[in-house]
Amino acid sequence: MRIADLLARKGTAVLTVEPGDPISGLLAVLAERNVGAAVVCESDRLVGIVSERDVVRQLHHRGAELLGAPVAEIMTTVVATCRATDDLQTLSRTMTERRIRHIPVVDEADRLAGIVSIGDVVKSRIDQLEEHRDQLEAYISG
Repeated sequence: MRIADLLARKGTAVLTVEPGDPISGLLAVLAERNVGAAVVCESDRLVGIVSERDVVRQLHHRGAELLGAPVAEIMTTVVATCRATDDLQTLSRTMTERRIRHIPVVDEADRLAGIVSIGDVVKSRIDQLEEHRDQLEAYISG
């Protein structure tokens, strides 16, 4: 299965924030949308990614003052990305080996085209297994 197939099912909407947005605003949007990460963009250019885990780790060190700081202070700037033409199984392996939970999908011009979470990957795998099970049951029952 390709990433494009997964995006066709789940959609291409991506939560984005700007580097100058306050972390308190980031948290509000993450909670409102019930997601664990946001892609950080300047105009339409991907410049980072920030997750709940990033916030928690920095909050532990810096305390409540962190909430007024800009997202740029805690975002990951070296972002693993993939393309819609990439294979989902390869992406799954990359996510597992590198312990990455969210990978933005970019197009040929490196514009943001979607995002894949580890939950998306697991759901896709479960769907495949259920489909195979159904096929085997149909074959066995004739």
